Amino acid sequence: MDVTEDILLSPDQVHLLTKEQAWHYRILPLGQVGNRLRLYYDQSVSPAQLAEEMEILTGYEIVLEPLPSTQIARLLSKYYIKDNAVQGNVQLQGATNADDFLQRLIAEAKGLHSSDIHIESYEHKCRVRIRIDGMMVERYLLKREDYPALINKIKILSNLDIAEKRLPQDGRINFKVQEQQFDIRVSVLPTLHGEKVVLRLLNNDATDIDLYKLGFSEFDLNNYLQGVRRPNGILLISGPTGSGKTTTLYATLKLLNKETRNILTIEDPVEYTLEGINQVQLKESIGLGFASAMRTFLRQDPDVIMVGEIRDPETANMAIRAALTGHLVLSTIHTNSAWGTVSRLMDMGIPPFLVASTLNTTAAQRLVRLLCPHCKQSAAFESKLYPRQFKPFGTVEMHYTPEGCEQCYYTGYKGRKAVYEVIPLDQELALEIKSGNMYIQSHLQERGVRTLAENAFALFSEGLTSLEEIYPLLLNY
Repeated sequence: MDVTEDILLSPDQVHLLTKEQAWHYRILPLGQVGNRLRLYYDQSVSPAQLAEEMEILTGYEIVLEPLPSTQIARLLSKYYIKDNAVQGNVQLQGATNADDFLQRLIAEAKGLHSSDIHIESYEHKCRVRIRIDGMMVERYLLKREDYPALINKIKILSNLDIAEKRLPQDGRINFKVQEQQFDIRVSVLPTLHGEKVVLRLLNNDATDIDLYKLGFSEFDLNNYLQGVRRPNGILLISGPTGSGKTTTLYATLKLLNKETRNILTIEDPVEYTLEGINQVQLKESIGLGFASAMRTFLRQDPDVIMVGEIRDPETANMAIRAALTGHLVLSTIHTNSAWGTVSRLMDMGIPPFLVASTLNTTAAQRLVRLLCPHCKQSAAFESKLYPRQFKPFGTVEMHYTPEGCEQCYYTGYKGRKAVYEVIPLDQELALEIKSGNMYIQSHLQERGVRTLAENAFALFSEGLTSLEEIYPLLLNY
């Protein structure tokens, strides 16, 4: 029986062994009582020799309990991540104290390319989870008595009030990793059993972002670039939180970033820094919102304006005004599809004729996890696995399922890829918008526009992802 899920190690337990000891001997610490150290060990190893070596190495009396090799491998991958899994072997400056749990945690999350760290308190336990490739992974359990000190340390670093435990608070931490610098956005939320903290790790380095490598098909990329190269109009990217919209915007800005252009952005938060672009951090508390910043931008002689998000009618109206006066406006908006952007703008009170004359390209995107190439398993595919009423875009005889290995931390997935739906607005579609016709599927099919579901299905049929991962997109088709 696989009991891996029932074995939870606290930071104190993890620190009883070094990473090198744990992997070399394939052991895990259960705990220490007096002069006795209890360890799980790989049952394929000789226990007598292991106990003797560990007694000499640690000076403790060793008590061993066996576990299957597969479970030992899973737990080692969970609690003792190898340096080769962390690019650059990231270490934080000043993190010389092994007990400095917060700095070790941030270093680990940064090295794993995690987007968020969640520190949570419940009635009987406190835990730390990190988000890798869009999914939450539990990393540590904390003692309840240690939890308040950790929260206070985070508050002090982010200049928050440690005495205020009843109201939400937001702050920011600036960390240095070797020669790199990155920001952490801090959100503190009072809950039933204590304060929950979410640390959002912001990647300030935009050097690796490349529009041509994000996941656009050649057809969609050409349509998108057609909109980007227009001198004016609005280009909108839609999708839920965490779907990669901001990364696509920055890749677009990187492409547009020339000495001959004046580019201004208003963001919340500034996630990447780009040399040559004037970036403004939104500060609602002093009246610096998206709409007010846009008014000032229009007096700054801009060529390109990027607005972090169109979330209210005032910002939408300012974006329309900027586009009408000859500027290219890039922004994001929350809708379920590329065409849904049109009705969303109308819901905000923008007249159809203004939407038709200013919107030049609308795109929708989602992030799809890719199967780990080291452990994915092939199997015969049965069409009954598709969502009910879904009509497949092609025939699939074999598909791949996630298995899990050390390379992917036993999640079965490694990395993500964006899938897009790009609609370039031409004169014919503009006339449909003016007439109020929202049912334009036949027009899109004539133009060869592929939906999110079609592009996701292409990844599935190529064996790059699983049906489970694209299932929500097929439901909406």
